[in-house]
Amino acid sequence: MPPLIVDNVTKQFRQGQQTVQALNGVSMEVPAGMFLAVMGASGSGKSTLLHLMAALASPNSGRVLINDQDLSQLNDKELTLFRRRHIGLVFQAFNLIPTLSAEENIALPLMLEGKKPCEMKLKVDELLGRLGMTARRDHRPDALSGGEQQRVAIGRALVSDPTVILADEPTGNLDSSNSKAVCELLRDLSVIHNKTIVMVTHEPTVAAYATEVAVLKDGKLVERFGTEEAKNGQGLAVKYQELVGK
Repeated sequence: MPPLIVDNVTKQFRQGQQTVQALNGVSMEVPAGMFLAVMGASGSGKSTLLHLMAALASPNSGRVLINDQDLSQLNDKELTLFRRRHIGLVFQAFNLIPTLSAEENIALPLMLEGKKPCEMKLKVDELLGRLGMTARRDHRPDALSGGEQQRVAIGRALVSDPTVILADEPTGNLDSSNSKAVCELLRDLSVIHNKTIVMVTHEPTVAAYATEVAVLKDGKLVERFGTEEAKNGQGLAVKYQELVGK
C-alpha cells in the first residue's frame, strides 16, 4: 500500500456568511520514493491539502492515510506523536528555534522522543554530513544564510526517518542559487534515499525537480503528469498554464 493516500477529501471554511469550498473531492496516492509537486493558483486548495496531509487540519469528509493509519481516527495527543514520528514538515519560513544551534535544531524531535544522547549524535552527525552543514553545526539561525537555515529545517524533518516529508513553498524565501540547491537536495532524497515527498509550490522551475506534478484548480485535482513530459521548467509552465486556463 502507498505510504500516503488521500481519499475523496473535502474541506469547507466559513468566511462571514459564506461557505468556501477549499477542497472538493480530491483523491491521490503517493508511492514510496516519489517526489510529488502540488501546483495551483492562490485559492486552489493546495495549501489546504498539505495541511490535511500533515494532520494540521481535518477534512469535512474523506480520509487521509499515512502508513495505513487514518489520521481522523487519532485524538490530539495521538496526532502529535504520530506527526512527530511519521511526518517531516518543511516550511517556507524555516521555523527554527533561534536560541538553538543548527545541531540542536535538527536533534529537537529526537530530544522530544527522549532518545539517548549517543543515539542522537550518530543520527545528527550523519544528517549534518549529508546536508553539507557539518562546519556550521554550532551556528544559531541568525548566523546562517537562508539556504543554510532551510537545510537545517530539512534535517529536522528527516531526523525521525518519517514516512513522508511535506514541504510548503520551501524555496519561497530563497534566492535562485539557494533555491536550486534545496530543490536538488529534495530530489536526491527521493531518488537516492527513497524518501516520499510532497511539495507545494507555485513555481514551475521548482516543480520541475519533482517526479510528478499534481495541478489543483477550484479545489479539484485537474490533472497529474510526469515532469519528463514537460522536459524542463519552461515546458512545465506552458502545460500548467494550459491546465489552469481551461
